[in-house]
Amino acid sequence: MLAVDLGQSGSRIISGDILINSLRGKLAGEPPLSSLRAVFESIEKLHAETVALSCTGFRGVVTDPQPFLALCNEFFGAKKVAVIDDGLAGFVGALGGGDGVVLSIGGGVVSVGRKDTHFAHRDGLESTFGDEGGGFWLGKLGLTRALGIRQGRGDDQILLEVLKDEVLAYDSLAIKNAAEAASLAIASAKNLLAAADAGSPTAIAIRNEGAALLAQTVIATWLGTGGSLDDALEIAIQGGPSKNLAYVSAIQSNISRSFAHAKFVTARGDNLDGALWIAQNMLGDADPLLRWASKSA
Repeated sequence: MLAVDLGQSGSRIISGDILINSLRGKLAGEPPLSSLRAVFESIEKLHAETVALSCTGFRGVVTDPQPFLALCNEFFGAKKVAVIDDGLAGFVGALGGGDGVVLSIGGGVVSVGRKDTHFAHRDGLESTFGDEGGGFWLGKLGLTRALGIRQGRGDDQILLEVLKDEVLAYDSLAIKNAAEAASLAIASAKNLLAAADAGSPTAIAIRNEGAALLAQTVIATWLGTGGSLDDALEIAIQGGPSKNLAYVSAIQSNISRSFAHAKFVTARGDNLDGALWIAQNMLGDADPLLRWASKSA
């Protein structure tokens, strides 16, 4: 069995004892199938009968799995493929399939919740109109303000100093609004949060707004499962920006204002763990978040 976690900031592949980390993820505007082909072309030759694909870019609705089966058969000789919205994979990995909400923050944002047999999926709308509070959103706002301050539009020297490398990287872009610019925005998120930790008023305001938006996403997810504000539920927050403790604390504080009985837990696993578990235990479709395809003999 082989599992893939396709994200906006890179990809990971696991097959037995082999773990591959690739910088190639889903580029802005690129469909997941094209992204996966590019990733598979860049890695060593592997073989697997079953492939589990956790993918960003489905926006909560997995498309026809047959082209993904054809792709995995071409590269790995696969006979079966599970195509999974990355929010579901993250949810299963973090909570082991139990009730609650998992907020996954990477370059984008996806939140999945379950109460009994009812699932809900929120955000995952991609960077142009969604993914509020995620890495692209944070980095884009932070770098935008730093570039403005460099022009004299504002005065926050802490932000400009912390993001100085990102400002230089912007200057070196041949095209300022292509996929490379989106990747730069995602890469800038870590230092935007570092600038907030260093006391930048601009970065603190961005961090606080992002935390409030992410809290709204979590609340909407749980209510979408049929849950209520009075419920005691487990909530896990995972992904790159969640490594910043101040950001996680701000998100949790905003959530707690609505969910008095929420229990914040550490994610038990990640998208790869979830994809593997799904491939071994959820052997039928769970529309719209999981679809299987099998190759006939």
